[in-house]
Amino acid sequence: MPALGGLKVDETSSTHVLSVLVDNEFGVLARVVGLFSARGYNIESLTVAEVDRERGMSRITVVTTGTPMTVEQIRSQIARIVPVHKVVDLTLEGPYVARDLLLVKVHGRGEKRVEALRIADIFRARVVDSTNRSFIFELTGSAGKLDAFIDLMRPLGLAEVARTGAVALARGDTTS
Repeated sequence: MPALGGLKVDETSSTHVLSVLVDNEFGVLARVVGLFSARGYNIESLTVAEVDRERGMSRITVVTTGTPMTVEQIRSQIARIVPVHKVVDLTLEGPYVARDLLLVKVHGRGEKRVEALRIADIFRARVVDSTNRSFIFELTGSAGKLDAFIDLMRPLGLAEVARTGAVALARGDTTS
């Protein structure tokens, strides 16, 4: 760890989940994403949706990777954007729940079709579309769980994947 003014600074990169509460208005998402782009920060996952219609609020969930100093700088800069009400680094605030949504199309017949259904059952994936030659499975869970499902479907006829980014909330009484 390099020293900074006699203090040790942790330079290890890690993944952070940021929850950003914003006014639901034109251009806010572009400003947040532009901040990442202008400073060369990577966005691994990004989701946004209206969460309070009466107050006109949306939640942006951003998954990014960086050193603690870099992520704190990102959080601080996002907080200064005018229509931003609150920025929370869920990774640092305590326990949180994060989920992704996955749709997977698998082509297959015979044993491969049966095996795809068996694996889907183990992962608690739902069949949301079925033909004689294909299935579309829906699955929610952690990014790791979804990656594992995709890897198992690959040899069984994986044809297409559509996936959301993470959505996350702090556990317990804490609000993000």
